[in-house]
Amino acid sequence: MGAHHVTIYKERGRYAGWPANYGIWGWGDEIVVGFTLGYHDPDGGFHTRDRNRPFVGMQARSLDGGERWEVVETPFNAPGNKGVSADEHMKKSLVIGDSANTDNAPRACLDGVDLENPDLALMCARTGLRAGAQSWFYASADRCRSWDGPYTLPMFDQLGIAARTDYQVTGSETFMLFLTSTKSNGEEGKVFCANTQDSGRSFEFGSWIGEEPEGFSIMPASVRLSDGRFLVSIRCRGGGRKTGDERNWIDLYETTDNCATWHLLNRPVEETGTGGNPPAMIQLKDGRIWLTYGYRDEPSGMRAKVSEDQGRTWGEEIVLRDGGGDHDLGYPRTIQREDGKIVTVYYFNDSPDSERYVAATIWDA
Repeated sequence: MGAHHVTIYKERGRYAGWPANYGIWGWGDEIVVGFTLGYHDPDGGFHTRDRNRPFVGMQARSLDGGERWEVVETPFNAPGNKGVSADEHMKKSLVIGDSANTDNAPRACLDGVDLENPDLALMCARTGLRAGAQSWFYASADRCRSWDGPYTLPMFDQLGIAARTDYQVTGSETFMLFLTSTKSNGEEGKVFCANTQDSGRSFEFGSWIGEEPEGFSIMPASVRLSDGRFLVSIRCRGGGRKTGDERNWIDLYETTDNCATWHLLNRPVEETGTGGNPPAMIQLKDGRIWLTYGYRDEPSGMRAKVSEDQGRTWGEEIVLRDGGGDHDLGYPRTIQREDGKIVTVYYFNDSPDSERYVAATIWDA
């Protein structure tokens, strides 16, 4: 497999991370990806970030299929003018908290979203991860050069909603969101789908994807197949660090009735390492399904698996990149460019005490 690595953003003393929390969008060889930017602290814990300094939303754009990138602050209105989808990484005085009672509070999407616009992008965002977490979404009509919103998402009768970006446009006025809610005890989390029939003006709860887990099931990544079926891969955890039996893996679910019910298809990845890592899943132009993820045990790095039968079976694990300094890496987003090559974007580090940076691996399918 031919592959090479590209650095998207790297600066000494900074912490650039977690593209999976934001999104990736593409129009041929024009690619945009989101991430968040804070400050590095070697004593920051599992994630070596400085909790006493703010995180801000960033996005990177490439016009040549991921070879070169321009990085800017994300051009959106953030509730409270604070870092979105990063509350858990900052001290209390820096977080958004209650997004409804702050500047740039999410509001109803009264005009709806033009889902037939070829330059459309949608992005979900959130405050925290547990009870009290609030979520909203943005829409861009110009390939992420500007964002409208934030627009409210309902609580769906849950204690908290921790939305990352995963959606499927299904019609001129309809799209599906794949979201994570809290469990019944207020802890993260379990996965469900929601839908809009009126271009984002309102949303309805669809269905749970899997049972409520002992640990968590979070961060879905969906694919809509040509026959109307959906596949959703999910980051899963069981056991615990304190008890020494924590396990982290990726499950794959399928629906054959337009998301009314789901069944567990298989477990493509048995172990993603200490702390776990979310999947990024896409269907290539030739029909194969590619699943990418970070691996957080030694040797840390980026991995992939491929299915040639629409997710029913999976090939051997592929190492996209090794040499990670430690577990603090991954959270990928993946997209296919015009010539068929794959671009996987993630955050990475070269040593435990070094800055965290955003990079891409460009590889042959």
